[in-house]
Amino acid sequence: MAISRRSALSLLPPLLAAPGLGRAAGFPERAIRIVVPYAAGGNSDVVTRILAVPFGEVLGQAVVVENRPGAGGSVAATQMARIRPDGYNLMIGSNGPMTVNPAIQPNPGYDALRDFAPIGLICRTALTVTVKQGLPVRSLAEFVALARQRPGQVTVGTSGVGSIGHLGLASFAALIGATLQHVPYPSGGQILPDLVAGNVDAAITEISTALPLHRAGQARILALGSTTRSELAADIPTAEEAGVAGWREAAFVGLVIPANPPPEVQAVLASAFAAAVARPETRRRLIDSGSEVASTAEATPAGFSGFLVDETARTRAAAVRAGLRNSP
Repeated sequence: MAISRRSALSLLPPLLAAPGLGRAAGFPERAIRIVVPYAAGGNSDVVTRILAVPFGEVLGQAVVVENRPGAGGSVAATQMARIRPDGYNLMIGSNGPMTVNPAIQPNPGYDALRDFAPIGLICRTALTVTVKQGLPVRSLAEFVALARQRPGQVTVGTSGVGSIGHLGLASFAALIGATLQHVPYPSGGQILPDLVAGNVDAAITEISTALPLHRAGQARILALGSTTRSELAADIPTAEEAGVAGWREAAFVGLVIPANPPPEVQAVLASAFAAAVARPETRRRLIDSGSEVASTAEATPAGFSGFLVDETARTRAAAVRAGLRNSP
């Protein structure tokens, strides 16, 4: 059953005031674990590790990051949805497990909007069309022409079946009217060695993952799936500018907890999370990686909940357009 933004917001417990860090019966009393539903090295993993240190400092406990990849995030999400919501086990809520898998999988094993409670959005990161150095194209238009000349022969890596990269690839292929060969990887970071070695022709992956290779001359970013150019790479056009109108794709990274946590525990986590994201050094590291930091409102349970409702609807519509779902 579809859930409206208003209904989703009504499910949230009222947050305690910021001083509530000491009002949860001593919580937290031990280390907290954040599960990343992808392998190490990709955008979600990098963002999580940027957040973990300041988050732990505010909470006064260690924050341990654990990678648990599989099925575009569904493996971790299915397991985490069944864990006791005591506040000690959190999960990165990104496109794959929160919006893409529910849109394209008949039964992912969990309900993203009902089985998880939001803590806050961390950032968004534009996807890119990135090609290996040996591919004989210098622009997105040339890449599109090559894909049309060689239907089904141009290989494109993504961070897995059901990932935002997968949806971005399907949407891109539909927009240009060409067949591209999907090569799924456990994470965006694991595409890179094959891209540098020339074993895969291209990748649909976040700018934070691709930009170091672009700067080093080991791969070429042809276009961004954003509305504006990145301050970090002003020479790279958006897909709209490069001739593929309508291709706007970005990965988001947020933090969630299994549903129905004690309100005071959720309040402690939300307050610490907001403080960690707001730290100047945290924001600078996220921006330097190519990400757009969440607004103050988005970095709250209510703001992230509304964001997820909207993003779920948008993703379902995109999946239908890309032929990955039969109906909205």
